Amino acid sequence: MSYQIDKQRWARLNIFEQMGNIYSEVGRSFAAKKRHDKTACDKAVERAVDLFNETINGLIAAKSPRAREVLRAKEEFLKIINDNRVSNEEIESLDHYFFHFAIAARLNS
Repeated sequence: MSYQIDKQRWARLNIFEQMGNIYSEVGRSFAAKKRHDKTACDKAVERAVDLFNETINGLIAAKSPRAREVLRAKEEFLKIINDNRVSNEEIESLDHYFFHFAIAARLNS
């Protein structure tokens, strides 16, 4: 891993900001996959998973019911990014899901 998550800064972000940042990596991974750039895709997936995990750990520690939804989003992301037979509709659906968090983060700032 050539980067580090600033865990204290990450913990200060609200769920919308965290999911919006995860969306950045999810989007990068989808774009790299479309370009057939395996290296860039793998790096974006690694960063996305690390951010998912940090968010999930914080939610579990806080006993938040949101942990389940974030776990499900992570599961869907990994299913889609690792399946070469996935439809564009599935990718667009997950992209749309994350996009709403990015919008909410902007509106809350």
